[in-house]
Amino acid sequence: MKTYSENSTKDPESLLGSAYSHIDGAEQDSLPDAPSIEELLRRNADLWLGCDMAGQGMHGRNTGYPQLDDILPGRGWPQNGLLEIISPQWGMGELQLLVPLMRSVIEQGQWILWISPPHLLYAPALVQAGIDTDQILVVNLDTSCKDALWSMEKALQTKNCGLVLAWQTWLPGKVLRRLQLAAESGNTLGILFKHRDSKHSPSRIRLEIKGSTSNIGSFKDAEVTVIKARGNFQPLTIRLQLYQHHARI
Repeated sequence: MKTYSENSTKDPESLLGSAYSHIDGAEQDSLPDAPSIEELLRRNADLWLGCDMAGQGMHGRNTGYPQLDDILPGRGWPQNGLLEIISPQWGMGELQLLVPLMRSVIEQGQWILWISPPHLLYAPALVQAGIDTDQILVVNLDTSCKDALWSMEKALQTKNCGLVLAWQTWLPGKVLRRLQLAAESGNTLGILFKHRDSKHSPSRIRLEIKGSTSNIGSFKDAEVTVIKARGNFQPLTIRLQLYQHHARI
């Protein structure tokens, strides 16, 4: 497991201007003369299949939870773009939703980048869950806002990076839109963990997770609500047993 760290910066908002003051023109891949429907859907976030509006279609990435697949457009995680997971506090089992996805990314030989995780990663639990820690990069919590955002954007644009996980609750809309474009250009999925919902977020999907405990320190199940998903017009909620099949992280 590799770690990247810089000196801590206490005022992240003041760095947003400097972090994005120099914008290089992104290189655009030339489109073929007759792009396929799949290519148009992948490149344009404003297009979607009509079947997605009914929760149908099979072009999503399997979540490993059939109940969750059933309420997501494309029946799974999006292939790229930004996705938000909102929870009142971190460590409620939200990472368990992503264990099958992380396994899939690792099996494809791609990297996973963790941006400012609130707790130290417990490598034995990752290994027990079938996740190779040699393919994980970590940007520490004490890394400056400027460096964390730069790392996140570059990783989303890199095809060798299959997944970016970031704990950044304060990012404004203009930064989220920039990261959304970076994820689309790199065909990479970025997941933001947040404490609060933002109704005007450009992210493709917003989920909220709430948990319940039967015993102290024993997380039993979770209530997962799709607050927003492209093509869905009303919130959908399910209950999941998160720790039934996967090692706890």
